[in-house]
Amino acid sequence: MPVRTGPSPDDSHDIVYFRRHKTDDAAQACPGREFLDACPTGVRAKFRAVLVAVATAPPKRFAGGGYWEAMKAAMTGWYEVRLDGPGRHHYRLFCLLDYDAKGRDKPLLVVVTGLDKPFRTTFSDADYAAVKALGEEYRRRNPRSIA
Repeated sequence: MPVRTGPSPDDSHDIVYFRRHKTDDAAQACPGREFLDACPTGVRAKFRAVLVAVATAPPKRFAGGGYWEAMKAAMTGWYEVRLDGPGRHHYRLFCLLDYDAKGRDKPLLVVVTGLDKPFRTTFSDADYAAVKALGEEYRRRNPRSIA
């Protein structure tokens, strides 16, 4: 039997929130948590329930009716939790899976940020670029900057 040297994608994941580092943001914002806290109550509760279900499944085994999706093309490597709220408004949490975080026994499901949009609209390339920039900031440091 091989010796295990770190977290595995087969393990349940810890849910954490990316916290901006003080050298990048003096306020040390936590964009994913701030987005989640600003969502309508029902959307916020559903997001939290989906995150727990995905993290315990673990993510690669989660089969949840379109709530948890691997992104494609320019966003390959990212995952999104997709929910609709009042007025069919769309809410998205953008997440990363992290198996390399120093000092962690379990892999991480990292909530990086969120965006929302009206029904039948799309996010812009600039929106996705901003999400990716936060992900790059997260990955630059290890130990990770998390809340």
